Amino acid sequence: MKHNEGRTTTTPSELRDLYAPVRAELDQVEQVLRQQLSSTYPFVDQLAKHSFRLGGKRLRPALVLLAAKAGGRSLPVHHDLAAMVEMIHTATLIHDDVLDEAQLRRHLDTVNARWNNETSVLLGDYLLTRALCLVATIDDPFAVRTLGEAARTMCEGELRQVASRGNYDLTEDEYFSIIADKTAALTACCCKLGAHFAGAEAAVCDALTGYGRELGIAFQIADDVLDLVGDEAQVGKSLGTDLLKQKLTLPMIRLFAEAGPADRAAMVAALERTPGDHREALRPWLERSDAVAYARQKAASFVARACATLDAVPPSAARDALAGLAGFAARRQQ
Repeated sequence: MKHNEGRTTTTPSELRDLYAPVRAELDQVEQVLRQQLSSTYPFVDQLAKHSFRLGGKRLRPALVLLAAKAGGRSLPVHHDLAAMVEMIHTATLIHDDVLDEAQLRRHLDTVNARWNNETSVLLGDYLLTRALCLVATIDDPFAVRTLGEAARTMCEGELRQVASRGNYDLTEDEYFSIIADKTAALTACCCKLGAHFAGAEAAVCDALTGYGRELGIAFQIADDVLDLVGDEAQVGKSLGTDLLKQKLTLPMIRLFAEAGPADRAAMVAALERTPGDHREALRPWLERSDAVAYARQKAASFVARACATLDAVPPSAARDALAGLAGFAARRQQ
């Protein structure tokens, strides 16, 4: 079944305002992506264009560009760096949709839903190799090393999460460590690349990298809350996939920690019931628990930590936008 054929995603108005300091540069990044996500082979070109529409908010390119301006100035090299991280991010989304058996992403069919898993895996690989080819044109070991390290860390985080499926004793510290790898590694990388290639001082580079890490953790917690209680029509992607795969996220960790033995056993039975509407099955327990509010409070605490790191960054419109992005990450509804 096809959803919203031909629809392109739009950036929320709040993000458009926050992106204002780098709007012209983001337009340049879009041009780079259009050039990169094309092929002389019609089927490959069709898939590449579909992946372009799956990109969504362009948060990671914006982080590269805002970190560049906050650390000094934005240069043409940042356009390529921003395009690279977006291609890597999109590749991980396409692969994630296969792992989660998701049907919807950015209000569009996922690649695996419209075509098949084999096509999804290969398309994700294609985007990764396009990013590798583009980084090679920069001819700078720092860019290669930083992107490679981030990609390795992300894969390790995803593998650790796969290994934790069905582990109903997962701790908060283990969860934070996993999402720091699988999500925050790339947002930290974006800020590190932006600041470094802007010629920022070491202290500013470190501060912006730390900001990206805390932002990424807050963003993932908010995403996990949406997966549990969000509105699929508003969010625009398949929800409940964490429950389907028995992956414990922060609100569920809290829910299990506060539950008595009988409730805990009943919740495990509900999660292991296949097929079933796991979100609906857990609703009674969630409504009696502070699990969702607790997770949102934790996200807010990481936002506060992200903003605190910006104290080491000189005042600018770009720094203000980064602080605004941290707040958006925790309270977003899509």
